[in-house]
Amino acid sequence: MCSARVTPDQPGERVGATAKHQVDATLSDNRGLRNQLRAWLENHRASLQDSTGRLVRQPLSSFFTCLVMAVALSLPMGLALLLENVSQLGGSWQRAAQISLFLELDAGDTYGELLREEIIKHENVAEAQWISREQALAEFQEQSGLGEALRELPDNPLPGSILVTPEIIDKDALVALLDELKAMPQVQQAQLDLMWIERLAAILHMGENFIFALSVLLIAALLLVVGNTIRLHIENRRIEIEVIKLVGGTDGYVRRPFLYMGVLYGFAGGVLAWLLLAFGLDWLNGSVVELAQLYGSEFSLSGVPVEDGFSLLLGAVLLGYIGAWLAVARHLRELLPR
Repeated sequence: MCSARVTPDQPGERVGATAKHQVDATLSDNRGLRNQLRAWLENHRASLQDSTGRLVRQPLSSFFTCLVMAVALSLPMGLALLLENVSQLGGSWQRAAQISLFLELDAGDTYGELLREEIIKHENVAEAQWISREQALAEFQEQSGLGEALRELPDNPLPGSILVTPEIIDKDALVALLDELKAMPQVQQAQLDLMWIERLAAILHMGENFIFALSVLLIAALLLVVGNTIRLHIENRRIEIEVIKLVGGTDGYVRRPFLYMGVLYGFAGGVLAWLLLAFGLDWLNGSVVELAQLYGSEFSLSGVPVEDGFSLLLGAVLLGYIGAWLAVARHLRELLPR
């Protein structure tokens, strides 16, 4: 009976004891990772809270810094939105690039409609309109003021025509489309104002280049503004930073509050820039609508799209972060413990 008892030296007991120790080690490692993550999050929370508190305690200087950033951000974005609004006059721009096809005098309305249906199937054509000889004469009488004189003519001298609106405004594509339409049967003449197209493309290209150059200059100015502001904060905390580094504080620990400060500056500047753009476009829209009505147009400025607003906000935050990083990286080497 006694020989049947299981003793602690048997393998089964040792295997159970080993598994118990392995579970305890795994739990200990998990607790260690959780504690490290909790400490990391707590450190970031404290840095964010400290940075926010310092900005709140200096409301006037913080507001003016954010306002300078907002003005610098809103200028290129506002010009880009205005250029986009102008380019959205798609019908007007495309009508300026219309191709006029004048048919032979013996081409009737039936043939003109069939040719219009064939042209509108072209991939580079957005719209095609058939104008009969009678309609052309009526419009000419109304616009020229020579109605009585034209009625004395024995025959209608005006041919039927097709106004072709291209899908895109591109000089090479328009020339190719013009040559293709000119070769169609019964087409006597095809006209296209290429000079206007070149001027329009040059104006838009000049506007894009101007906005790009202005954006680069203002981005550089924003980095300088954020960097100089962060540098002043660093100088005000020089002794504190030297003490932190003296007791073993890492560069990352010292850098973190200033990075959060740059992010907060960028976020506040982005929000102010968004508000400035929304208010400015709404204020300008009244004058634009009044001017457009004088030309018989219903054009109006659209507001700031939500996607562009969030892009502006993200860009402002990144600029604030980068500016703060550059300022801290430059001055951190000078703040060695004495």
